[in-house]
Amino acid sequence: MREQIIQKVLDKKIVAIVRGVYGEDCVNLARALCEGGIELLEVTFDQSKPESLNRTSDTIRQLVQALGDKMIFGAGTVTTLEMLELARNAGAQFVVSPDTNEEVIKATVAAGMVSMPGALTPTEIVTAHRYGADFVKLFPAGTQGTAYFKAVTAPLNHIRLLAVGGVNEKNIADFMAAGAVGAGVGGNLVNKTWIANGEFDKITALAKEFTEKAGV
Repeated sequence: MREQIIQKVLDKKIVAIVRGVYGEDCVNLARALCEGGIELLEVTFDQSKPESLNRTSDTIRQLVQALGDKMIFGAGTVTTLEMLELARNAGAQFVVSPDTNEEVIKATVAAGMVSMPGALTPTEIVTAHRYGADFVKLFPAGTQGTAYFKAVTAPLNHIRLLAVGGVNEKNIADFMAAGAVGAGVGGNLVNKTWIANGEFDKITALAKEFTEKAGV
């Protein structure tokens, strides 16, 4: 199953990052993204609000029940084994972190999920890979730019890198050309105003633009 998820990321390229959207709103969002060709969605934990951790895992569970046959769902901002366990129990199939945490990476892989830790420097990227990460998200990619991304991927082209942070419909193709195998996209795709207004057709249209630019 892990290999199938890895291949899905390589094929579909874009992981939608969802923060602060829960329950039915998140299910409707996922449907809109799926119609636009995006089949991977990450729901992030908000660590500033410990009471929301269960809300996040409950939302992942709802997503898996509603759209698990069409999409792959994961958990984001996973920095502890407690969050990892919540994600696993909810049915998450991949785990994304902002940092390179040996304990979390190894536990993710041991649990049969795909590991996507965050890193910035070549040393951090290689360390994450050595710990067993399936993908390493270069974060924040946008502030570093495609020139940095290309410079880093040149000697590290054996490591699957995702561009995350500041990726939009205007620069995603450039990150792909610079060596990214995929990208994580949050606020530049998941527009909370559109969600609040029920304008999911706009999200579908933007998702289509992202997938086209990414070469999906």
